[in-house]
Amino acid sequence: MKMMFNVFSKKLFGAKYERLTRTMLIYLIVFWGLYISNFQVRIAPFILYLMVSTFTAGVMWQALSSEDNAVNMQNMVMLPFERRKFVFSYVAAMGIYTLLTKTAAMLAVLLAVSVWNWIGLLGSILCAVNAILMVAAIFSLKRYWYVGVFWFAAVFAAIFWSWDKPWFILSILANSILAFLVLRNADGYTFYLQEHKGSLAARGHKHHSVWIYFYRYLKSHKNYFLNTVIMWCAACALPLFFRQMDRLFAIPLGLAVLSLNTPVCILLSCDHALERAVRFLPGQKKTFCIPYCFFIFLCNITADMFFLCSWQMQIGGVAIETIAAAVFFAMQSAVFSVLLEWFYPVRGWKIESDLWHHPRKYVVPVVMLLLAEVVWNIIGGRI
Repeated sequence: MKMMFNVFSKKLFGAKYERLTRTMLIYLIVFWGLYISNFQVRIAPFILYLMVSTFTAGVMWQALSSEDNAVNMQNMVMLPFERRKFVFSYVAAMGIYTLLTKTAAMLAVLLAVSVWNWIGLLGSILCAVNAILMVAAIFSLKRYWYVGVFWFAAVFAAIFWSWDKPWFILSILANSILAFLVLRNADGYTFYLQEHKGSLAARGHKHHSVWIYFYRYLKSHKNYFLNTVIMWCAACALPLFFRQMDRLFAIPLGLAVLSLNTPVCILLSCDHALERAVRFLPGQKKTFCIPYCFFIFLCNITADMFFLCSWQMQIGGVAIETIAAAVFFAMQSAVFSVLLEWFYPVRGWKIESDLWHHPRKYVVPVVMLLLAEVVWNIIGGRI
């Protein structure tokens, strides 16, 4: 089992686990920097538990669903293996990766800016471990997806209603044991994802189309499309949170936040074959980048329109100038995203989750936030 675990973990953390050491050092610096700033935010324990559980579950599912694991897993499943050792080695490697490289980042920020105690920290860690085991168990039963839906709903209800009860931690432990028992009977082949055969290019068409590639890209990555739909739902809810803010700043702020649509902004980074083709073939800078820019623009402007329509229905005051600002923000964020992908694609990632959570994804929203501040000051007559 140790040998199997090393095969999976060294792919994620490096031959000598140097990536894990470097990551934990960065999180320690982030925690200490925020802690000494004396910036405090009140976070209720059940909110912390829900955030940790949801975030960890999402990252773990994303890690297990990564197509980049297909090649590595293919070599493993071709050899004879003991079912339980294979399952627990793989789940342990992915779970440690999720906990120490993703959830730890979230906890470093939350614990640095909030008041917490050791019971809350223990509860957060148990919720994270429980989410890892639950997701792995549900992934092994993905044929019965409705079981996973009810299971997650029951756990979230338990966190919401009984987080302050003395038996809450025991219930989380019991749920983790249940997930562990499900994994004991899991088949290792259920974690092996077949590689998609064939290109996403537009086969069967007389002329190749970049737009058909975008369509097939979203069709073959349903979780990417789901992330875009979730962004649209968030756009409808944002006016509820910005209601008390100055409208001249709240609307540009919302437009900047909605530019954070990671999946559609990493096409070249996540597909090395596409990047090589685009850079190798003549004239591809114009042929690919211009449609790609408009593709991101359409995704952004759709979210912005949901946001403005929701704002108009709840608060009102959306004028022609506001719509023009939304078009400007959507286009600028699309241009910045394409420029980043073309000149600074993400390299050296291990699985797709690294791309989704790479710090580079915050560059465009931060630039747009700074731009929102400038627009607010100009309109408000402050500069």
